[in-house]
Amino acid sequence: MTTAPVLDRPRAGSRPELESEQTPFGKKVLVAVFTGVPFLALLAAVPMAWGRVLGWTDVALAAVFYLVTAAGITIGYHRHFTHGSFKAKRPLRIALGIAGSMAIEGPVITWVADHRRHHKHSDKEMDPHSPWRFGDDWKALAKGLVWAHYGWLFDGAQTSKRRFAPDLLADKDIVRIHKAFPALVAVSFLLPAVLGGLLTMSWQGALTAFFWAGLVRIGLVQHVTWSINSICHTFGKKDFEARDESRNVWWLAIPSLGESWHNLHHADPTCARHGVLKGQVDVSARVIWAFEKLGWAYNVRWPNQERLAAKRLR
Repeated sequence: MTTAPVLDRPRAGSRPELESEQTPFGKKVLVAVFTGVPFLALLAAVPMAWGRVLGWTDVALAAVFYLVTAAGITIGYHRHFTHGSFKAKRPLRIALGIAGSMAIEGPVITWVADHRRHHKHSDKEMDPHSPWRFGDDWKALAKGLVWAHYGWLFDGAQTSKRRFAPDLLADKDIVRIHKAFPALVAVSFLLPAVLGGLLTMSWQGALTAFFWAGLVRIGLVQHVTWSINSICHTFGKKDFEARDESRNVWWLAIPSLGESWHNLHHADPTCARHGVLKGQVDVSARVIWAFEKLGWAYNVRWPNQERLAAKRLR
């Protein structure tokens, strides 16, 4: 861990990158419910397992929905919609938008606008979720980690979608998916329960699938994603030159589907592969490779060895 640079402070009243409206209190309550309840369910998972209400059907459904929704964030929301790491044919583009929405991390255009602002001001004053927000001593950093992981979700300032995501606002398919977010939240909770009930032909199967493949799975996906904001900007290793505190955290690589190779991502944000060094497993990049081979994705921005060599730290 190193000392972060002093944050740049904008002039008073100069915040064109934020929307004029503040986040309504009701929306903050919904954020608390939809992010807090799955995490509480996760905490209850172990004692529930001891009560023998976990079966192979639940495990399989949880794994499938985890992979689909986590990939919806890493491949869809992040690498495709935010950074344009590859182009996708219309059916895949729509599917990625739906899958990402089912992770319940916010509507697609809102998520993309926040993340583009994060990259523009990474670990500076206008970064929506920098762990260095309050300073670099241990107390300030502890507070900053909580902020970067979870607290920023309750910030009243909303990123301007017109400034940071005009391309998505002009895409009718994506606007429809954005507006359908509440319905997709319901699908993300209810579809595992319906499948669990049908596969086991029982109400108990529906309830346990709702718990494990619904609540617990959503909690896992969300907190792994938020760990990239907090942990991967504080702890870990730097292999490439970047203008911020982005770092690689190897033990998050598998659950994050390759997102925790975060240092390279900030050094080369449009690159479709984040784990570029030997042994750096990047599941999302391998899926993008498969999409390309199937003809569903094209113009993929794979790593450029000369560019990587120029950015490599010695």
